[in-house]
Amino acid sequence: MAKKLVIKVTAGADAPERCSQAFTVAAVAVASGVSVSLWLTGESAWFALPGRAAQFELPHAAPLPDLLDSLLAGGRVTLCTQCAARRDITEQDVLPGVRIAGAQLFVQEAMADDTRALVY
Repeated sequence: MAKKLVIKVTAGADAPERCSQAFTVAAVAVASGVSVSLWLTGESAWFALPGRAAQFELPHAAPLPDLLDSLLAGGRVTLCTQCAARRDITEQDVLPGVRIAGAQLFVQEAMADDTRALVY
């Protein structure tokens, strides 16, 4: 079994079920002791900003702010460099604990030994 999980979430409010699934799987993995790296790309990039997760609603789903808090506490959350730039998001704008990094680091993480990568 993989000891590390890299999850890239491309969906946000535009595809709420897919978005929620990515955050849920990531949070459950963290709670299970798996080392998790969640990458916010595309429309999920907005969730790197304070208050944005609280605006997300999906019936019968765990609250996104709670999932994000658990990921920030027990995993790693990264905002895609290009996605941030396209939305004029800077390092000063993001939640504490969110880093901004690019494809090179994503590939490095995804290709590491004992790692599985998922894309939502």
